[in-house]
Amino acid sequence: MDFDFTDDQQMLRDMTRRWVDKDYRFERRRAIVRSGGFDADAWTGMAELGLTGLIVPESHGGMALGAIDAMVVMEELGRGLVLEPFAQVALVAASLLRDAAPAAVRDEWLPRIANGSARVVLAHVEREGRYTLSHAAATATHADGRWTVTGAKSLVAAGDTADAYIVPARTADGGLALFLVARASSGVALRGHAMQDGSRAAELTLSAAPALQIASAEAGLAALERAIDIGIAAACAEAVGAMDAYMALTIDYLKTRRQFGVPIGSFQALRHVLADMKLQLELARSMSYLASMQLDAETAERRRALSGAKLQLGRSMRHLGQHAMQLHGGIGMTDEYIGSHFFKRLTCIELSLGDSTHHLGELSAMLA
Repeated sequence: MDFDFTDDQQMLRDMTRRWVDKDYRFERRRAIVRSGGFDADAWTGMAELGLTGLIVPESHGGMALGAIDAMVVMEELGRGLVLEPFAQVALVAASLLRDAAPAAVRDEWLPRIANGSARVVLAHVEREGRYTLSHAAATATHADGRWTVTGAKSLVAAGDTADAYIVPARTADGGLALFLVARASSGVALRGHAMQDGSRAAELTLSAAPALQIASAEAGLAALERAIDIGIAAACAEAVGAMDAYMALTIDYLKTRRQFGVPIGSFQALRHVLADMKLQLELARSMSYLASMQLDAETAERRRALSGAKLQLGRSMRHLGQHAMQLHGGIGMTDEYIGSHFFKRLTCIELSLGDSTHHLGELSAMLA
Protein backbone atom coordinates (compact mmCIF):
# COMPACT_ATOMS: atom_id res chain seq x y z
CA MET A 1 0.00 0.00 0.00
CA ASP A 2 1.27 3.47 -0.94
CA PHE A 3 1.60 5.76 2.09
CA ASP A 4 3.29 8.60 0.21
CA PHE A 5 1.54 11.95 0.33
CA THR A 6 0.69 13.76 -2.89
CA ASP A 7 2.42 16.99 -3.84
CA ASP A 8 -0.74 18.92 -2.96
CA GLN A 9 -0.92 17.28 0.47
CA GLN A 10 2.74 18.08 1.09
CA MET A 11 2.11 21.70 0.10
CA LEU A 12 -0.84 21.79 2.50
CA ARG A 13 1.38 20.44 5.28
CA ASP A 14 4.12 22.98 4.54
CA MET A 15 1.63 25.85 4.46
CA THR A 16 0.09 24.88 7.79
CA ARG A 17 3.50 24.35 9.40
CA ARG A 18 4.74 27.75 8.23
CA TRP A 19 1.68 29.42 9.73
CA VAL A 20 2.17 27.61 13.04
CA ASP A 21 5.90 28.41 13.17
CA LYS A 22 5.35 32.07 12.29
CA ASP A 23 2.02 33.01 13.89
CA TYR A 24 1.48 30.48 16.68
CA ARG A 25 4.70 30.34 18.62
CA PHE A 26 4.72 29.13 22.20
CA GLU A 27 4.84 32.66 23.63
CA ARG A 28 1.69 33.59 21.74
CA ARG A 29 -0.02 30.40 22.84
CA ARG A 30 0.71 31.16 26.48
CA ALA A 31 -0.74 34.63 26.01
CA ILE A 32 -3.88 33.12 24.47
CA VAL A 33 -4.24 30.78 27.46
CA ARG A 34 -3.92 33.71 29.86
CA SER A 35 -6.54 35.70 27.94
CA GLY A 36 -9.09 32.90 27.98
CA GLY A 37 -8.07 30.12 25.59
CA PHE A 38 -9.35 31.41 22.25
CA ASP A 39 -7.94 34.01 19.87
CA ALA A 40 -10.13 35.47 17.12
CA ASP A 41 -7.08 36.65 15.17
CA ALA A 42 -5.69 33.12 15.08
CA TRP A 43 -9.03 31.84 13.81
CA THR A 44 -9.03 34.52 11.12
CA GLY A 45 -5.51 33.47 10.15
CA MET A 46 -6.63 29.89 9.60
CA ALA A 47 -9.62 31.09 7.61
CA GLU A 48 -7.41 33.24 5.38
CA LEU A 49 -5.37 30.14 4.56
CA GLY A 50 -8.59 28.37 3.58
CA LEU A 51 -8.29 25.80 6.37
CA THR A 52 -11.74 26.45 7.86
CA GLY A 53 -13.23 25.48 4.50
CA LEU A 54 -11.07 22.39 4.12
CA ILE A 55 -13.90 19.86 3.64
CA VAL A 56 -16.66 22.32 2.71
CA PRO A 57 -17.88 21.82 -0.88
CA GLU A 58 -16.63 24.29 -3.46
CA SER A 59 -20.22 25.36 -4.10
CA HIS A 60 -20.26 26.74 -0.55
CA GLY A 61 -16.86 28.42 -0.68
CA GLY A 62 -14.68 25.56 0.53
CA MET A 63 -11.85 23.45 -0.88
CA ALA A 64 -13.73 20.10 -0.89
CA LEU A 65 -10.70 18.13 0.32
CA GLY A 66 -10.75 14.75 2.01
CA ALA A 67 -9.85 12.81 5.13
CA ILE A 68 -6.12 12.49 4.39
CA ASP A 69 -5.84 16.24 3.80
CA ALA A 70 -7.57 16.83 7.13
CA MET A 71 -5.15 14.40 8.80
CA VAL A 72 -2.17 16.32 7.40
CA VAL A 73 -3.49 19.62 8.75
CA MET A 74 -4.33 18.15 12.17
CA GLU A 75 -0.82 16.75 12.58
CA GLU A 76 0.65 20.22 12.08
CA LEU A 77 -1.88 21.88 14.40
CA GLY A 78 -1.04 19.24 17.00
CA ARG A 79 2.65 19.94 16.57
CA GLY A 80 1.95 23.60 17.33
CA LEU A 81 -0.51 22.91 20.20
CA VAL A 82 -3.12 25.12 18.52
CA LEU A 83 -5.95 25.84 20.96
CA GLU A 84 -8.66 27.03 18.59
CA PRO A 85 -11.44 24.43 17.85
CA PHE A 86 -10.47 23.68 14.26
CA ALA A 87 -11.45 20.00 14.28
CA GLN A 88 -14.71 20.61 16.12
CA VAL A 89 -15.86 23.31 13.67
CA ALA A 90 -14.16 22.71 10.32
CA LEU A 91 -14.27 18.90 10.38
CA VAL A 92 -16.93 17.54 12.76
CA ALA A 93 -19.67 20.19 12.49
CA ALA A 94 -18.94 20.96 8.84
CA SER A 95 -19.19 17.30 7.89
CA LEU A 96 -22.51 16.93 9.74
CA LEU A 97 -23.99 19.96 8.01
CA ARG A 98 -22.58 18.91 4.64
CA ASP A 99 -23.84 15.31 4.81
CA ALA A 100 -27.03 15.50 6.87
CA ALA A 101 -28.53 19.00 6.90
CA PRO A 102 -31.27 20.28 4.57
CA ALA A 103 -30.18 22.51 1.69
CA ALA A 104 -31.39 25.70 3.37
CA VAL A 105 -29.29 25.04 6.48
CA ARG A 106 -26.24 24.13 4.40
CA ASP A 107 -26.60 27.29 2.34
CA GLU A 108 -26.80 29.45 5.47
CA TRP A 109 -24.01 27.97 7.57
CA LEU A 110 -21.42 26.23 5.40
CA PRO A 111 -20.22 29.41 3.60
CA ARG A 112 -19.85 31.14 6.97
CA ILE A 113 -17.85 28.22 8.36
CA ALA A 114 -15.66 28.25 5.25
CA ASN A 115 -14.85 31.96 5.47
CA GLY A 116 -14.34 31.87 9.23
CA SER A 117 -17.20 34.23 10.10
CA ALA A 118 -19.15 31.58 12.04
CA ARG A 119 -18.31 28.69 14.31
CA VAL A 120 -20.66 25.74 14.78
CA VAL A 121 -19.79 23.01 17.28
CA LEU A 122 -21.27 19.68 18.30
CA ALA A 123 -22.90 19.65 21.76
CA HIS A 124 -23.58 15.99 22.48
CA VAL A 125 -22.05 15.19 25.88
CA GLU A 126 -24.34 14.78 28.88
CA ARG A 127 -23.13 14.15 32.42
CA GLU A 128 -25.03 10.89 32.83
CA GLY A 129 -24.14 9.56 29.40
CA ARG A 130 -20.38 9.23 29.71
CA TYR A 131 -19.24 8.31 26.18
CA THR A 132 -22.47 6.59 25.08
CA LEU A 133 -23.62 8.34 21.92
CA SER A 134 -27.15 6.93 22.06
CA HIS A 135 -27.75 8.54 25.45
CA ALA A 136 -29.69 11.80 25.35
CA ALA A 137 -31.91 13.21 28.08
CA ALA A 138 -32.43 16.40 26.06
CA THR A 139 -35.86 16.48 24.42
CA ALA A 140 -37.18 18.06 21.25
CA THR A 141 -40.79 19.20 20.86
CA HIS A 142 -42.57 19.95 17.60
CA ALA A 143 -45.50 22.38 17.78
CA ASP A 144 -47.00 24.95 15.44
CA GLY A 145 -44.61 23.95 12.69
CA ARG A 146 -41.39 24.57 14.64
CA TRP A 147 -39.00 22.67 16.89
CA THR A 148 -37.77 23.58 20.36
CA VAL A 149 -35.10 21.78 22.39
CA THR A 150 -34.78 21.50 26.17
CA GLY A 151 -31.84 19.96 27.97
CA ALA A 152 -28.27 20.38 29.20
CA LYS A 153 -24.99 19.55 27.45
CA SER A 154 -21.53 19.50 28.97
CA LEU A 155 -17.97 20.03 27.72
CA VAL A 156 -19.08 21.82 24.56
CA ALA A 157 -15.82 22.65 22.81
CA ALA A 158 -15.29 26.42 22.67
CA GLY A 159 -18.99 26.69 23.45
CA ASP A 160 -18.88 30.27 24.67
CA THR A 161 -17.20 31.41 21.44
CA ALA A 162 -19.48 29.47 19.06
CA ASP A 163 -22.35 30.89 17.01
CA ALA A 164 -24.47 27.73 16.88
CA TYR A 165 -24.65 24.20 18.27
CA ILE A 166 -25.59 20.82 16.81
CA VAL A 167 -27.59 19.14 19.56
CA PRO A 168 -28.82 15.51 19.71
CA ALA A 169 -32.24 15.29 21.38
CA ARG A 170 -35.05 12.78 21.83
CA THR A 171 -38.21 13.28 19.84
CA ALA A 172 -41.71 12.22 20.86
CA ASP A 173 -41.29 8.78 19.26
CA GLY A 174 -38.11 8.14 21.26
CA GLY A 175 -35.73 8.52 18.34
CA LEU A 176 -32.52 10.53 18.43
CA ALA A 177 -32.60 13.50 16.04
CA LEU A 178 -30.04 16.24 15.49
CA PHE A 179 -30.92 19.93 15.75
CA LEU A 180 -29.12 23.18 15.09
CA VAL A 181 -29.59 25.83 17.78
CA ALA A 182 -28.27 29.34 17.23
CA ARG A 183 -26.52 30.91 20.18
CA ALA A 184 -28.55 34.11 19.77
CA SER A 185 -31.82 32.21 20.21
CA SER A 186 -33.98 32.60 23.29
CA GLY A 187 -33.61 29.92 25.92
CA VAL A 188 -29.85 29.46 25.44
CA ALA A 189 -27.64 29.79 28.53
CA LEU A 190 -23.87 29.25 28.66
CA ARG A 191 -21.22 28.92 31.34
CA GLY A 192 -17.75 28.94 29.85
CA HIS A 193 -14.68 27.51 31.54
CA ALA A 194 -11.06 26.65 30.83
CA MET A 195 -9.84 23.14 30.15
CA GLN A 196 -6.70 21.58 31.59
CA ASP A 197 -4.80 22.13 28.35
CA GLY A 198 -5.73 25.83 28.16
CA SER A 199 -8.53 25.52 25.60
CA ARG A 200 -12.14 26.50 26.28
CA ALA A 201 -15.36 24.59 26.83
CA ALA A 202 -18.83 25.43 28.10
CA GLU A 203 -21.86 24.05 29.86
CA LEU A 204 -24.89 24.60 27.63
CA THR A 205 -28.44 24.79 28.96
CA LEU A 206 -31.40 24.94 26.60
CA SER A 207 -34.90 25.90 27.75
CA ALA A 208 -37.37 25.50 24.88
CA ALA A 209 -34.77 26.99 22.55
CA PRO A 210 -35.89 27.33 18.90
CA ALA A 211 -34.13 24.78 16.71
CA LEU A 212 -33.82 23.55 13.12
CA GLN A 213 -33.86 19.81 12.54
CA ILE A 214 -30.85 18.69 10.51
CA ALA A 215 -31.19 14.91 10.88
CA SER A 216 -34.37 12.95 11.54
CA ALA A 217 -34.86 10.48 14.36
CA GLU A 218 -34.27 7.63 11.91
CA ALA A 219 -30.92 8.99 10.73
CA GLY A 220 -29.71 10.99 13.73
CA LEU A 221 -27.67 8.34 15.56
CA ALA A 222 -25.90 7.13 12.41
CA ALA A 223 -25.03 10.73 11.47
CA LEU A 224 -23.76 11.41 14.99
CA GLU A 225 -21.62 8.24 15.02
CA ARG A 226 -19.98 9.18 11.73
CA ALA A 227 -19.30 12.73 12.95
CA ILE A 228 -17.71 11.38 16.14
CA ASP A 229 -15.56 9.01 14.07
CA ILE A 230 -14.36 12.00 12.03
CA GLY A 231 -13.55 13.71 15.32
CA ILE A 232 -11.65 10.64 16.55
CA ALA A 233 -9.57 10.50 13.35
CA ALA A 234 -8.78 14.20 13.76
CA ALA A 235 -7.84 13.73 17.42
CA CYS A 236 -5.55 10.81 16.50
CA ALA A 237 -3.76 12.92 13.87
CA GLU A 238 -3.42 15.84 16.28
CA ALA A 239 -1.98 13.51 18.90
CA VAL A 240 0.59 12.15 16.43
CA GLY A 241 1.73 15.70 15.65
CA ALA A 242 2.00 16.55 19.35
CA MET A 243 3.82 13.30 20.16
CA ASP A 244 6.24 13.84 17.28
CA ALA A 245 7.12 17.32 18.56
CA TYR A 246 7.33 16.13 22.18
CA MET A 247 9.68 13.32 21.12
CA ALA A 248 11.94 15.76 19.24
CA LEU A 249 11.90 18.13 22.23
CA THR A 250 12.95 15.29 24.55
CA ILE A 251 15.80 14.20 22.28
CA ASP A 252 17.12 17.76 22.07
CA TYR A 253 16.97 18.03 25.87
CA LEU A 254 18.94 14.81 26.32
CA LYS A 255 21.59 16.16 23.96
CA THR A 256 22.06 19.35 25.98
CA ARG A 257 21.48 18.29 29.60
CA ARG A 258 24.80 17.15 31.04
CA GLN A 259 25.68 14.93 33.98
CA PHE A 260 29.09 13.64 34.99
CA GLY A 261 30.52 15.86 32.26
CA VAL A 262 28.65 14.23 29.36
CA PRO A 263 25.19 14.67 27.76
CA ILE A 264 22.70 12.38 29.45
CA GLY A 265 21.58 11.25 25.99
CA SER A 266 24.79 9.21 25.85
CA PHE A 267 23.55 6.93 28.66
CA GLN A 268 22.54 3.58 27.24
CA ALA A 269 19.60 3.11 29.62
CA LEU A 270 18.03 6.38 28.46
CA ARG A 271 18.54 5.41 24.82
CA HIS A 272 16.53 2.26 25.47
CA VAL A 273 13.70 4.42 26.85
CA LEU A 274 13.83 6.61 23.73
CA ALA A 275 13.65 3.53 21.51
CA ASP A 276 10.48 2.38 23.28
CA MET A 277 9.01 5.89 22.92
CA LYS A 278 9.78 5.90 19.21
CA LEU A 279 8.09 2.52 18.83
CA GLN A 280 4.92 3.85 20.48
CA LEU A 281 5.00 6.94 18.27
CA GLU A 282 5.16 4.87 15.09
CA LEU A 283 2.41 2.53 16.30
CA ALA A 284 0.27 5.61 16.91
CA ARG A 285 1.11 7.04 13.49
CA SER A 286 0.15 3.86 11.65
CA MET A 287 -3.17 3.62 13.52
CA SER A 288 -3.89 7.29 12.81
CA TYR A 289 -3.36 6.62 9.11
CA LEU A 290 -5.74 3.65 9.34
CA ALA A 291 -8.38 5.76 11.11
CA SER A 292 -8.39 8.42 8.39
CA MET A 293 -8.38 5.89 5.56
CA GLN A 294 -11.31 3.96 7.04
CA LEU A 295 -13.70 6.91 7.39
CA ASP A 296 -15.45 5.96 4.16
CA ALA A 297 -15.65 2.23 4.96
CA GLU A 298 -18.82 0.37 5.87
CA THR A 299 -20.19 1.35 9.28
CA ALA A 300 -19.09 -1.73 11.24
CA GLU A 301 -15.62 -1.75 9.72
CA ARG A 302 -15.23 2.00 10.25
CA ARG A 303 -16.33 1.93 13.88
CA ARG A 304 -14.01 -0.99 14.63
CA ALA A 305 -11.04 0.77 13.03
CA LEU A 306 -11.72 4.05 14.81
CA SER A 307 -12.08 2.42 18.23
CA GLY A 308 -8.88 0.46 17.63
CA ALA A 309 -7.04 3.62 16.64
CA LYS A 310 -8.26 5.57 19.67
CA LEU A 311 -7.27 2.70 21.97
CA GLN A 312 -3.75 2.49 20.54
CA LEU A 313 -3.35 6.26 20.58
CA GLY A 314 -4.39 6.34 24.23
CA ARG A 315 -1.76 3.76 25.16
CA SER A 316 0.93 5.44 23.05
CA MET A 317 0.17 8.92 24.40
CA ARG A 318 0.36 7.69 27.97
CA HIS A 319 3.64 5.82 27.39
CA LEU A 320 5.40 8.56 25.48
CA GLY A 321 4.08 11.38 27.64
CA GLN A 322 5.00 9.81 30.96
CA HIS A 323 8.50 8.83 29.84
CA ALA A 324 9.15 12.22 28.24
CA MET A 325 8.15 13.90 31.50
CA GLN A 326 10.47 11.62 33.50
CA LEU A 327 13.40 12.20 31.15
CA HIS A 328 13.01 15.96 31.50
CA GLY A 329 12.89 15.87 35.27
CA GLY A 330 11.69 18.93 37.18
CA ILE A 331 11.80 21.38 34.27
CA GLY A 332 9.34 19.20 32.36
CA MET A 333 6.59 20.10 34.83
CA THR A 334 6.95 23.87 34.72
CA ASP A 335 4.43 26.09 32.95
CA GLU A 336 7.21 28.10 31.33
CA TYR A 337 8.44 25.02 29.45
CA ILE A 338 6.51 23.77 26.43
CA GLY A 339 6.95 20.13 27.42
CA SER A 340 4.34 20.35 30.18
CA HIS A 341 1.83 21.74 27.68
CA PHE A 342 2.37 18.78 25.35
CA PHE A 343 1.72 16.47 28.29
CA LYS A 344 -1.52 18.24 29.24
CA ARG A 345 -2.79 18.34 25.66
CA LEU A 346 -2.13 14.61 25.17
CA THR A 347 -3.94 13.89 28.43
CA CYS A 348 -7.02 15.83 27.26
CA ILE A 349 -7.02 14.09 23.88
CA GLU A 350 -6.91 10.68 25.58
CA LEU A 351 -10.03 11.57 27.59
CA SER A 352 -12.01 13.07 24.70
CA LEU A 353 -14.43 11.18 22.42
CA GLY A 354 -14.03 8.05 24.52
CA ASP A 355 -11.04 7.15 26.66
CA SER A 356 -8.97 3.99 26.27
CA THR A 357 -11.13 1.93 28.62
CA HIS A 358 -14.29 2.90 26.73
CA HIS A 359 -12.86 1.97 23.34
CA LEU A 360 -11.45 -1.30 24.69
CA GLY A 361 -15.01 -2.14 25.70
CA GLU A 362 -16.34 -1.09 22.31
CA LEU A 363 -13.80 -3.29 20.53
CA SER A 364 -14.59 -6.23 22.80
CA ALA A 365 -18.31 -5.88 22.07
CA MET A 366 -17.70 -5.67 18.32
CA LEU A 367 -15.43 -8.72 18.29
CA ALA A 368 -17.85 -10.70 20.44
